[in-house]
Amino acid sequence: FGSRFFRLIIPEIYLLVLSFSCRTFLNTVAHNMAPICLRSLRVPIVQAPMAGGITTPALVAAVADAGGIGAFGFAYSTREKISADLKATENLRTQISGSRKIGAVNANFFVYPEGGIPRPSKDTTTKALAALATQPGGQSASEPQPPYFMDLNDQLEAVWEQPPDLLTFHFGIPHRSIIERAKSLGILVGVSATSPAEAQEIAAGGADFVVAQGFEAGGHRGIFNENGPDEQLPTLELVRRLKEHIQLPIFAAGGIMDGKDIADALAAGAVAAQMGTAFLTCAESGTGRPHREYLASPEIAKRGTTITRGFSGRPARGIVNKFIEAMANQPVMPFPLQNTATGQLRKEAGARGDAEYQSLWAGTNFAKCRSLPAAELIHTLMAELQEARGARL
Repeated sequence: FGSRFFRLIIPEIYLLVLSFSCRTFLNTVAHNMAPICLRSLRVPIVQAPMAGGITTPALVAAVADAGGIGAFGFAYSTREKISADLKATENLRTQISGSRKIGAVNANFFVYPEGGIPRPSKDTTTKALAALATQPGGQSASEPQPPYFMDLNDQLEAVWEQPPDLLTFHFGIPHRSIIERAKSLGILVGVSATSPAEAQEIAAGGADFVVAQGFEAGGHRGIFNENGPDEQLPTLELVRRLKEHIQLPIFAAGGIMDGKDIADALAAGAVAAQMGTAFLTCAESGTGRPHREYLASPEIAKRGTTITRGFSGRPARGIVNKFIEAMANQPVMPFPLQNTATGQLRKEAGARGDAEYQSLWAGTNFAKCRSLPAAELIHTLMAELQEARGARL
């Protein structure tokens, strides 16, 4: 009996040990062999993640296959949509460059407080809805009901199934288990910082790099505490300050529109320049027609941009329009409730082609936008970067 027992059990033990060893080996390889080295990027250009349909698979694939880092803003996307976009991007990249892939893909998400978003007081909600009711399309706004935002863990299931090269977060640091899971799959993790204090928290939290979001940046401020003090540091000053406090690679973001701007960011200590507004007018982006027209208009450029809470409840920079002016100093619900409440208003404005009541997120230098295909924009930026570097010698 003993001899027969060992003949049966030993192969099972062997297979179990072998299986465990293989899994351990593969996880170790994935963790220690990141697909890109952030400190030696051949094309130091990152297309910023922009939520709401702007970052299409066509845009992300084009940027990546031009050697840059293409990024999705998945904050408002379902798990199914995330999976479909990642798969479509992979297919497009295969069609463009076959098995030889030189760039990278980033997936970006929002981080909400672990305790969730508390329901605002009845008084706050009533006043906020009353303010919206005075605007075209705002009469139909109603109090949002929980859940107020997507479940991050559910969204990330699509990422674990189809791992991108990078995974970034806005508004805060994700749970340590998320960072560890990403690293076990060979994914580099980054988090936005608007101050040295936030960057130090990010470094302590285990991230691989920091996105330094200067005050010039379009879209939502990545500040951790939206109701706390904001140092409002310009991009280059922020990068220099972060270099004094952390050892992690830094992406510079905010107001960067051409090769000279990229050169300035690299000279300040960044390893790459993250550009969102510059890609809004690319043929592949999902930017709507009214938004594109405003970005290209010299007259609209005179209005400039401003920080508003009117559309979403969180500080965000966009082109000044009638809605932003009307909502200045008006009561709003916290993010993302205000964003949900203004959804129908923005949708109706889009249907009638009215940019005055849409969130036209853009950085301070939006007048420098160029309507080029993404790959051509990358090549142009690289030529300008080389010229700017040559001028420094």
